[in-house]
Amino acid sequence: MSLHAPKLAPRDCGDCQIRHRAVCARCDGDELARLEEMKYYRSFQAGQNIVWSADRMDFVGSVVSGIATLTQTMEDGRRQMVGMLLPSDFVGRPGRAIAPYDVTAVTDLVMCCFRRKPFEEMMATTPHVAQRLLEMTLDELDAAREWMLLLGRKTAREKIASFLTILARRETGLKAKTPKGQISFDLPLTREEMADYLGLTLETVSRQMSALKRDGVLELEEKRRITVPNYDRLAEETGDDADGGMLA
Repeated sequence: MSLHAPKLAPRDCGDCQIRHRAVCARCDGDELARLEEMKYYRSFQAGQNIVWSADRMDFVGSVVSGIATLTQTMEDGRRQMVGMLLPSDFVGRPGRAIAPYDVTAVTDLVMCCFRRKPFEEMMATTPHVAQRLLEMTLDELDAAREWMLLLGRKTAREKIASFLTILARRETGLKAKTPKGQISFDLPLTREEMADYLGLTLETVSRQMSALKRDGVLELEEKRRITVPNYDRLAEETGDDADGGMLA
């Protein structure tokens, strides 16, 4: 994942780097052809809003490359980051025309978009698309429940380690690999954004990141590039059971 130079969107669905994880993962040739007819790509620069809360959404789609955040604003103006969208994650909800959150690109981002009405019609006649979207929705629900545990019960060190394991697992998952050994990836959020997302202070995030580096759990390279020398060692720092763990 590059922070500033997202890969160009593929012209053919079969060549797409998120093909095996996205909403089209189970589609056959005829179904892919139908999606091809309604899809289009959109690019966003880092910091650009993809959609504002309460705006009408005439499209749904998948993140092809880059990272976005989901943010909710309270009546008094306070803002809270409530989620992240990583490559292959789905944006928008069929049957819901209004966006519930602000969606903002935090890195340069490319989306594969589908016009909402044709996509909803296809869902009604294509079990593969509906089944895959249901699977993704249930995965998102499980991840939200795990995030409740993280915010409510984990220590600051465990929170940061859990967040990093999510990024590491998604980095390897996009390559259809199991996370193990050494893994490198870009940190999509600033430390201020991490503090907001994890319910910590900026000072705590900086202190715990430095401690993980000092203990050899991670290596901090130029800009925001992170190398995890041993994924299992990082996973041990999350506080999760050996047969459980954060869902990504």
